Amino acid sequence: MLATPDTDTEADPAFRADVLAGLAEPTPAIPARWFYDRRGSELFDDITRLPSYYPTRTETALLEEIMSEVDALSADNCAVVELGSGSSTKTPLLLRGIQPKAYVPVDISGDYLRESAAVVDKDFPDIHVYPVEADFTKPFALPPEVAELPKLGFFPGSTIGNFVPRSGTDLLRHFRDILGTGARLLIGMDRVKGIERLLAAYDDPEGVTAEFNLNLLHRINRELGGDIPVDAFRHQARWNDILSRIEMHLVAKRDVSFSIDGHSFSFARGSSIHTENSHKYGPRGGRVLLLAGGWTPLREWTDEDGDFALILAEAMPNRFAP
Repeated sequence: MLATPDTDTEADPAFRADVLAGLAEPTPAIPARWFYDRRGSELFDDITRLPSYYPTRTETALLEEIMSEVDALSADNCAVVELGSGSSTKTPLLLRGIQPKAYVPVDISGDYLRESAAVVDKDFPDIHVYPVEADFTKPFALPPEVAELPKLGFFPGSTIGNFVPRSGTDLLRHFRDILGTGARLLIGMDRVKGIERLLAAYDDPEGVTAEFNLNLLHRINRELGGDIPVDAFRHQARWNDILSRIEMHLVAKRDVSFSIDGHSFSFARGSSIHTENSHKYGPRGGRVLLLAGGWTPLREWTDEDGDFALILAEAMPNRFAP
Protein backbone atom coordinates (compact mmCIF):
# COMPACT_ATOMS: atom_id res chain seq x y z
CA MET A 1 0.00 0.00 0.00
CA LEU A 2 1.62 3.17 -1.24
CA ALA A 3 1.33 6.57 0.44
CA THR A 4 2.13 9.50 -1.87
CA PRO A 5 3.90 12.55 -0.42
CA ASP A 6 3.15 16.13 -1.37
CA THR A 7 5.31 17.58 -4.15
CA ASP A 8 6.79 20.99 -4.87
CA THR A 9 7.75 22.05 -8.37
CA GLU A 10 9.92 24.99 -7.24
CA ALA A 11 13.69 24.71 -7.58
CA ASP A 12 15.14 23.50 -4.30
CA PRO A 13 16.52 26.52 -2.43
CA ALA A 14 19.19 24.29 -0.87
CA PHE A 15 20.36 23.35 -4.38
CA ARG A 16 20.65 27.02 -5.32
CA ALA A 17 22.49 27.85 -2.10
CA ASP A 18 24.93 24.94 -2.43
CA VAL A 19 25.72 25.72 -6.07
CA LEU A 20 26.24 29.46 -5.59
CA ALA A 21 28.30 29.03 -2.42
CA GLY A 22 30.26 26.07 -3.79
CA LEU A 23 31.29 27.76 -7.04
CA ALA A 24 32.45 30.83 -5.13
CA GLU A 25 34.86 28.83 -2.96
CA PRO A 26 38.64 29.03 -3.60
CA THR A 27 38.38 25.35 -4.57
CA PRO A 28 35.02 25.21 -6.36
CA ALA A 29 32.88 22.21 -5.40
CA ILE A 30 29.24 21.10 -5.48
CA PRO A 31 27.91 18.38 -3.13
CA ALA A 32 27.41 15.04 -4.88
CA ARG A 33 23.81 14.69 -3.68
CA TRP A 34 22.75 17.14 -6.41
CA PHE A 35 23.63 14.64 -9.12
CA TYR A 36 20.34 12.90 -8.53
CA ASP A 37 17.60 14.62 -10.45
CA ARG A 38 15.52 12.24 -12.56
CA ARG A 39 18.07 12.03 -15.36
CA GLY A 40 20.96 11.69 -12.94
CA SER A 41 19.23 8.83 -11.14
CA GLU A 42 18.61 7.07 -14.45
CA LEU A 43 22.24 7.51 -15.50
CA PHE A 44 23.51 6.18 -12.19
CA ASP A 45 21.37 3.06 -12.67
CA ASP A 46 23.06 2.68 -16.07
CA ILE A 47 26.48 3.06 -14.44
CA THR A 48 25.77 0.23 -12.00
CA ARG A 49 25.34 -2.17 -14.94
CA LEU A 50 28.62 -1.30 -16.66
CA PRO A 51 31.31 -4.03 -16.84
CA SER A 52 33.92 -1.76 -15.22
CA TYR A 53 31.69 -0.75 -12.31
CA TYR A 54 32.33 -3.59 -9.86
CA PRO A 55 30.67 -2.22 -6.65
CA THR A 56 27.03 -2.95 -7.51
CA ARG A 57 27.41 -6.49 -8.80
CA THR A 58 29.86 -7.36 -6.00
CA GLU A 59 27.57 -5.95 -3.30
CA THR A 60 24.50 -7.59 -4.85
CA ALA A 61 26.15 -11.02 -4.92
CA LEU A 62 27.32 -10.55 -1.34
CA LEU A 63 23.85 -9.50 -0.22
CA GLU A 64 22.34 -12.63 -1.77
CA GLU A 65 24.93 -14.76 0.01
CA ILE A 66 24.38 -13.32 3.49
CA MET A 67 20.63 -12.68 3.42
CA SER A 68 19.72 -15.57 5.70
CA GLU A 69 22.14 -14.21 8.32
CA VAL A 70 20.79 -10.68 7.96
CA ASP A 71 17.28 -12.04 8.41
CA ALA A 72 18.29 -13.91 11.56
CA LEU A 73 19.85 -10.74 13.00
CA SER A 74 16.90 -8.46 12.16
CA ALA A 75 13.80 -7.86 14.25
CA ASP A 76 10.49 -9.38 13.15
CA ASN A 77 7.93 -6.99 11.62
CA CYS A 78 10.48 -4.22 11.28
CA ALA A 79 10.44 -1.16 9.06
CA VAL A 80 13.23 -1.01 6.48
CA VAL A 81 14.31 2.61 6.03
CA GLU A 82 16.37 2.96 2.85
CA LEU A 83 18.44 6.13 2.90
CA GLY A 84 18.66 7.03 -0.75
CA SER A 85 16.13 4.81 -2.47
CA GLY A 86 15.74 3.12 -5.78
CA SER A 87 18.10 0.18 -6.21
CA SER A 88 16.24 -2.11 -8.58
CA THR A 89 18.34 -5.13 -7.56
CA LYS A 90 19.46 -4.76 -3.93
CA THR A 91 16.22 -3.50 -2.39
CA PRO A 92 14.08 -6.45 -3.57
CA LEU A 93 16.72 -8.85 -2.24
CA LEU A 94 16.49 -7.31 1.21
CA LEU A 95 12.69 -7.05 1.25
CA ARG A 96 12.28 -10.61 0.04
CA GLY A 97 14.85 -11.90 2.50
CA ILE A 98 13.58 -10.34 5.73
CA GLN A 99 9.91 -9.67 4.84
CA PRO A 100 9.50 -6.44 6.82
CA LYS A 101 6.16 -4.95 7.78
CA ALA A 102 6.96 -1.60 6.17
CA TYR A 103 9.38 -0.04 3.71
CA VAL A 104 10.33 3.65 3.91
CA PRO A 105 12.41 4.84 0.94
CA VAL A 106 13.96 8.28 1.53
CA ASP A 107 15.26 10.20 -1.47
CA ILE A 108 15.82 13.75 -2.65
CA SER A 109 14.63 13.04 -6.21
CA GLY A 110 10.83 13.13 -5.93
CA ASP A 111 9.83 11.76 -9.33
CA TYR A 112 12.32 8.93 -9.18
CA LEU A 113 11.35 8.17 -5.58
CA ARG A 114 7.66 7.85 -6.41
CA GLU A 115 8.32 5.65 -9.44
CA SER A 116 10.64 3.27 -7.57
CA ALA A 117 8.27 3.16 -4.58
CA ALA A 118 5.38 2.27 -6.90
CA VAL A 119 7.39 -0.67 -8.26
CA VAL A 120 8.04 -1.96 -4.74
CA ASP A 121 4.37 -1.50 -3.86
CA LYS A 122 3.35 -3.57 -6.87
CA ASP A 123 5.93 -6.31 -6.35
CA PHE A 124 5.46 -6.59 -2.57
CA PRO A 125 1.72 -6.10 -1.88
CA ASP A 126 2.04 -7.30 1.73
CA ILE A 127 4.54 -4.57 2.64
CA HIS A 128 3.33 -1.06 3.51
CA VAL A 129 5.32 1.48 1.46
CA TYR A 130 5.76 5.04 2.77
CA PRO A 131 8.02 7.13 0.49
CA VAL A 132 9.61 10.21 2.05
CA GLU A 133 10.90 12.95 -0.26
CA ALA A 134 13.78 14.45 1.70
CA ASP A 135 17.50 15.10 1.75
CA PHE A 136 18.63 12.33 4.09
CA THR A 137 21.56 14.46 5.25
CA LYS A 138 19.09 16.92 6.84
CA PRO A 139 16.52 16.40 9.61
CA PHE A 140 13.34 14.70 8.43
CA ALA A 141 10.48 12.84 10.08
CA LEU A 142 9.69 9.18 9.56
CA PRO A 143 6.02 8.42 8.83
CA PRO A 144 3.97 8.05 12.04
CA GLU A 145 2.81 4.63 10.82
CA VAL A 146 6.28 3.18 11.54
CA ALA A 147 6.93 5.00 14.82
CA GLU A 148 6.48 1.91 16.99
CA LEU A 149 8.19 -0.56 14.66
CA PRO A 150 11.84 -1.65 15.10
CA LYS A 151 13.98 -0.04 12.40
CA LEU A 152 16.54 -1.44 9.99
CA GLY A 153 18.36 1.28 8.11
CA PHE A 154 19.67 0.32 4.67
CA PHE A 155 22.53 2.39 3.24
CA PRO A 156 24.05 0.34 0.42
CA GLY A 157 26.30 1.20 -2.46
CA SER A 158 29.18 2.73 -0.50
CA THR A 159 27.33 6.05 -0.44
CA ILE A 160 29.05 6.73 2.88
CA GLY A 161 32.23 7.08 0.82
CA ASN A 162 30.86 10.26 -0.76
CA PHE A 163 31.34 12.04 2.55
CA VAL A 164 34.66 13.17 4.02
CA PRO A 165 35.22 11.27 7.29
CA ARG A 166 34.14 14.19 9.48
CA SER A 167 30.89 14.61 7.55
CA GLY A 168 30.44 10.83 7.37
CA THR A 169 30.64 10.65 11.16
CA ASP A 170 28.04 13.41 11.47
CA LEU A 171 25.80 11.62 8.97
CA LEU A 172 25.96 8.36 10.91
CA ARG A 173 25.05 10.23 14.11
CA HIS A 174 22.15 11.78 12.22
CA PHE A 175 20.98 8.31 11.13
CA ARG A 176 21.18 7.15 14.74
CA ASP A 177 18.98 10.07 15.81
CA ILE A 178 16.44 9.39 13.05
CA LEU A 179 16.25 5.60 13.52
CA GLY A 180 16.60 5.58 17.32
CA THR A 181 18.66 3.72 19.89
CA GLY A 182 18.62 -0.01 19.28
CA ALA A 183 17.95 0.33 15.55
CA ARG A 184 20.18 -1.53 13.15
CA LEU A 185 21.95 -0.35 10.04
CA LEU A 186 23.11 -2.42 7.08
CA ILE A 187 25.75 -0.33 5.32
CA GLY A 188 27.98 -0.91 2.30
CA MET A 189 31.63 0.19 2.16
CA ASP A 190 34.01 -0.07 -0.77
CA ARG A 191 37.52 -1.33 -0.06
CA VAL A 192 40.89 0.05 -1.18
CA LYS A 193 42.21 -1.77 -4.27
CA GLY A 194 44.36 -1.31 -7.38
CA ILE A 195 44.31 2.20 -8.82
CA GLU A 196 43.61 0.97 -12.36
CA ARG A 197 40.40 -0.80 -11.29
CA LEU A 198 39.28 2.20 -9.26
CA LEU A 199 39.83 4.68 -12.10
CA ALA A 200 38.11 2.40 -14.62
CA ALA A 201 35.03 2.20 -12.40
CA TYR A 202 34.70 5.99 -12.37
CA ASP A 203 35.77 6.76 -15.94
CA ASP A 204 34.18 4.04 -18.06
CA PRO A 205 35.03 3.76 -21.77
CA GLU A 206 31.31 3.95 -22.61
CA GLY A 207 31.21 7.52 -21.30
CA VAL A 208 28.19 7.02 -19.03
CA THR A 209 29.94 8.39 -15.93
CA ALA A 210 31.05 11.42 -17.93
CA GLU A 211 27.43 12.04 -18.97
CA PHE A 212 26.34 11.58 -15.33
CA ASN A 213 28.88 14.16 -14.15
CA LEU A 214 28.05 16.66 -16.91
CA ASN A 215 24.33 16.25 -16.24
CA LEU A 216 24.89 18.31 -13.09
CA LEU A 217 25.61 21.32 -15.31
CA HIS A 218 22.49 20.66 -17.37
CA ARG A 219 20.48 20.56 -14.13
CA ILE A 220 21.95 23.89 -12.99
CA ASN A 221 21.03 25.48 -16.32
CA ARG A 222 17.51 24.08 -16.25
CA GLU A 223 16.57 24.62 -12.60
CA LEU A 224 18.63 27.67 -11.63
CA GLY A 225 18.54 29.69 -14.84
CA GLY A 226 22.19 29.11 -15.64
CA ASP A 227 23.87 29.61 -18.99
CA ILE A 228 26.83 27.27 -18.51
CA PRO A 229 28.29 26.09 -21.85
CA VAL A 230 28.34 22.41 -20.93
CA ASP A 231 30.59 21.54 -23.85
CA ALA A 232 33.30 23.71 -22.27
CA PHE A 233 33.81 21.10 -19.51
CA ARG A 234 34.99 17.49 -19.48
CA HIS A 235 34.73 14.73 -16.91
CA GLN A 236 37.84 13.61 -15.03
CA ALA A 237 38.34 10.93 -12.35
CA ARG A 238 41.40 11.16 -10.07
CA TRP A 239 42.83 8.93 -7.34
CA ASN A 240 43.92 10.88 -4.25
CA ASP A 241 46.19 8.44 -2.44
CA ILE A 242 46.84 10.51 0.68
CA LEU A 243 43.07 10.82 1.32
CA SER A 244 42.24 7.32 0.04
CA ARG A 245 39.55 8.45 -2.35
CA ILE A 246 38.47 8.75 -5.95
CA GLU A 247 37.59 12.31 -6.89
CA MET A 248 35.38 13.38 -9.79
CA HIS A 249 35.92 16.77 -11.39
CA LEU A 250 34.49 18.83 -14.22
CA VAL A 251 37.54 20.38 -15.89
CA ALA A 252 37.32 23.51 -18.06
CA LYS A 253 38.54 22.77 -21.59
CA ARG A 254 38.97 26.49 -22.27
CA ASP A 255 38.62 29.79 -20.44
CA VAL A 256 34.91 30.09 -19.74
CA SER A 257 32.49 32.52 -18.07
CA PHE A 258 28.83 32.03 -17.23
CA SER A 259 26.10 33.20 -14.88
CA ILE A 260 23.69 31.44 -12.54
CA ASP A 261 20.73 33.24 -11.01
CA GLY A 262 22.40 36.59 -11.69
CA HIS A 263 25.79 35.56 -10.25
CA SER A 264 28.82 35.51 -12.55
CA PHE A 265 31.59 32.91 -12.52
CA SER A 266 34.78 32.45 -14.54
CA PHE A 267 37.02 29.39 -14.91
CA ALA A 268 40.43 29.32 -16.52
CA ARG A 269 41.36 26.48 -18.84
CA GLY A 270 42.38 23.44 -16.75
CA SER A 271 40.63 24.56 -13.55
CA SER A 272 37.86 22.37 -12.21
CA ILE A 273 34.65 21.96 -10.23
CA HIS A 274 35.02 19.16 -7.67
CA THR A 275 31.76 17.18 -7.83
CA GLU A 276 32.27 13.93 -5.91
CA ASN A 277 34.47 12.03 -3.49
CA SER A 278 34.34 8.27 -3.09
CA HIS A 279 36.42 7.28 -0.08
CA LYS A 280 37.69 3.71 0.15
CA TYR A 281 38.01 2.11 3.59
CA GLY A 282 40.09 -0.68 5.01
CA PRO A 283 38.38 -3.00 7.53
CA ARG A 284 39.52 -1.17 10.65
CA GLY A 285 38.86 2.27 9.20
CA GLY A 286 35.27 1.36 8.35
CA ARG A 287 34.58 0.06 11.85
CA VAL A 288 36.13 3.12 13.50
CA LEU A 289 33.94 5.37 11.33
CA LEU A 290 30.83 3.52 12.51
CA LEU A 291 31.89 3.67 16.16
CA ALA A 292 32.57 7.39 15.90
CA GLY A 293 29.09 7.81 14.42
CA GLY A 294 27.38 6.03 17.30
CA TRP A 295 27.02 2.54 15.81
CA THR A 296 28.46 -0.70 17.19
CA PRO A 297 29.45 -3.14 14.42
CA LEU A 298 27.81 -6.54 14.96
CA ARG A 299 28.78 -8.50 11.83
CA GLU A 300 30.88 -7.81 8.79
CA TRP A 301 30.85 -9.67 5.49
CA THR A 302 33.14 -9.33 2.46
CA ASP A 303 33.36 -11.00 -0.93
CA GLU A 304 36.06 -13.57 -1.59
CA ASP A 305 38.43 -10.98 -3.10
CA GLY A 306 37.87 -8.44 -0.33
CA ASP A 307 36.61 -5.81 -2.79
CA PHE A 308 33.52 -4.75 -0.86
CA ALA A 309 32.05 -5.03 2.64
CA LEU A 310 28.58 -5.05 4.17
CA ILE A 311 28.43 -4.27 7.88
CA LEU A 312 25.48 -4.67 10.23
CA ALA A 313 25.65 -2.27 13.18
CA GLU A 314 23.45 -1.31 16.12
CA ALA A 315 22.68 2.23 17.27
CA MET A 316 24.27 2.99 20.61
CA PRO A 317 22.64 5.32 23.18
CA ASN A 318 23.61 8.96 22.91
CA ARG A 319 25.40 9.28 26.22
CA PHE A 320 25.84 12.99 25.80
CA ALA A 321 22.18 13.77 25.19
CA PRO A 322 20.61 16.14 27.73
